[in-house]
Amino acid sequence: MNKPTDSELNILRLLFEQGPQTVRQLNDRLNEQSSKAIGYTTTLKFLQIMLEKGLVSSDKSSRTHVYAAAVAENEVRAGLLDRIVDQAFRGSATELIIQALGQADTNAEELAAIKALIEQKERENQ
Repeated sequence: MNKPTDSELNILRLLFEQGPQTVRQLNDRLNEQSSKAIGYTTTLKFLQIMLEKGLVSSDKSSRTHVYAAAVAENEVRAGLLDRIVDQAFRGSATELIIQALGQADTNAEELAAIKALIEQKERENQ
């Protein structure tokens, strides 16, 4: 999978959350989220690049093209996580987890989920 840029991630996030949309719909939503105006043609250009990268698909059956995510959200997350682990933590997932837990305010529910995952991984490694 081609790695999305930050701007492309913003578009993908909208497509993941709200489903297929036109350029106008995406542009309006991006402008609602941004402190500076994003032009329609800029959004269209991003979508064209994302189409070439295989990140989105386009339904051209009507006059206005409707764009949809062509990659799964978990695939995008996994790619980003791999990049962070490699670049910021020299390939150590352990260091990433230690850093994240040390900085985050985790509640009892989150800690229980983390413990359950650790227990599952321990069972898998036996």
